[in-house]
Amino acid sequence: MISLDRITQNPRVMGGKPCVRGRRVTVGMIVGQIGAGRTIDELLADYPYLEREDILQALRYAAWRAEEREIHFA
Repeated sequence: MISLDRITQNPRVMGGKPCVRGRRVTVGMIVGQIGAGRTIDELLADYPYLEREDILQALRYAAWRAEEREIHFA
């Protein structure tokens, strides 16, 4: 198991979605922004309270979850 000490889940924060360090920044938001072409440096400029390792852990968490189960396409 990889270390993901910056990814938290709390039912009272963003409906329990995985977030970065208990903040209202979800893993899904970070992955979506990277997928849309934003760079890590752009995200760090937009969210100055985030650190590079926060974003990297969010991406590792998303990759881990994607590998967790098999999805069959019709």
